Amino acid sequence: MVLTTPHFVSTHPGDHFAIAFAPLSFDEVYRLADDPANGAIVVMSGMVRDNTDGNSVIALEYQAYEPMAIEVFRQIAAQIRNTWSDVTHVVIHHRTGRLEVGEISVLVAVGSPHRSEAFEACRYAIDTLKHNAPIWKKEHWADGSSSWVSIGACEQPGENC
Repeated sequence: MVLTTPHFVSTHPGDHFAIAFAPLSFDEVYRLADDPANGAIVVMSGMVRDNTDGNSVIALEYQAYEPMAIEVFRQIAAQIRNTWSDVTHVVIHHRTGRLEVGEISVLVAVGSPHRSEAFEACRYAIDTLKHNAPIWKKEHWADGSSSWVSIGACEQPGENC
């Protein structure tokens, strides 16, 4: 499957950012992070789970302010490169629209010569994305109710949100 990317911004040739309505491709994100200089590629796949705080979830609906979200992704990549200078690739793709339980909502991949930097940078990327990106989700529960939640509602990056 080829991901069509309506918005693409990169300040480094090894970076790729997308907000997409179509399903995300794990294989494509991995390929975009691949490089002969890598000793590791860490991929984080965020998925729609079937519950939140004891409520049965049947679906999530994502909306994003796309230009600003892509800019946040670019800033995340820039900060990664300032902290882990050997990183070869930063790939961040996020979905919008209605997603059912089990579907992938976000993919973050970081390629690096060393695994520790790849793990740390990937965790930084997803935690910072959840804190800073203008992306909202509407949780649809089994009882027919729903509620909008900002994925940036965490007090600090790294919190379990």
